[in-house]
Amino acid sequence: MLQQKIPATVITGFLGAGKTTMIRNLLQNAGGKRIALIINEFGDLGVDGDVLKGCGAEACTEDDIIELTNGCICCTVADDFIPTMSKLLERENRPDHIVIETSGLALPQPLIAAFNWPEIKTQVTVDGVITVVDSAAVAAGRFADDHDKVDALRVEDDNLDHESPLEELFEDQLTAADLIVLNKTDLLDAAGVLAVRDEVASRIARKPSMIEAKNGEVAAAVLLGLGVGTEDDIANRKSHHELEHENGEEHDHDEFDSFVVELPAIAEPAAFIERLKGVIAEHDVLRVKGFADVPGKPLRLLIQAVGTRIDNYFERAWAAGETRGTRLVVIGLHDMDEQAVRAAIAAAV
Repeated sequence: MLQQKIPATVITGFLGAGKTTMIRNLLQNAGGKRIALIINEFGDLGVDGDVLKGCGAEACTEDDIIELTNGCICCTVADDFIPTMSKLLERENRPDHIVIETSGLALPQPLIAAFNWPEIKTQVTVDGVITVVDSAAVAAGRFADDHDKVDALRVEDDNLDHESPLEELFEDQLTAADLIVLNKTDLLDAAGVLAVRDEVASRIARKPSMIEAKNGEVAAAVLLGLGVGTEDDIANRKSHHELEHENGEEHDHDEFDSFVVELPAIAEPAAFIERLKGVIAEHDVLRVKGFADVPGKPLRLLIQAVGTRIDNYFERAWAAGETRGTRLVVIGLHDMDEQAVRAAIAAAV
């Protein structure tokens, strides 16, 4: 008798939108479902996986968490994702549901298309694609444009008829969605949330469902069980890059760079955070995430920065045999001066 296909949920979203927090909440409230989690990191330090492994959820043990750290998942489908899925499906105790967290820089479309590979399609279906949006960032104009003004200027100057890589990536992730989660709405008033809804809707032709959330708190029943079968509709969700491919252009991630900064213990976390904000603003860093060692504290300090907005809290105890230290992943555009950023962060300690 044929086994029922395992549903897989793809969770995507721009840098710092709150994907990992939402998944952590999901795992802690999975209602008994056995969930396998595949995480695609950008950079060498597996921060998201480390955070999720510490959540203590019975639904997803450490053995059920698989990290892909060899680059953007959309570029390593054949080398990394397909073999990972095959091994997962060969397990005796197969999961009830698979959750895939893409990097904040990943295009969801090639990943979704991979579910049509013969060895995957017969056993797994894409239950749905969920795109998480940082509502506060959108409200602050990180992706918003004065569309009327731009259209008027385009009439006069053809050179303005283009969008930045970040805007394209944002739209690509929205285009792939079956459900859009407007996260961090608690940071906005009602008018601000409405403006974000309008801005997000204006970016895509398709009109997927859209819900609001704060702190990534969305019920598992809302996230799981959409039953879309998105892999069968991938032709209607082409990204900017896929359209460029059709014109013979190549896709790469040269727009973004990432590197890991290792630092000594942080004696004064509050002062370090304030100085880090200045470094981020001066060098236009997109994202900083990692852990810090605070002398005298048994817990690691988690640091998550989106632009100059930085969250930090003591996340979990240092494990037995774990080397204490401060390690941060820095992500920015390709023209970021790595050495200058490294020196500035080191000076902020």
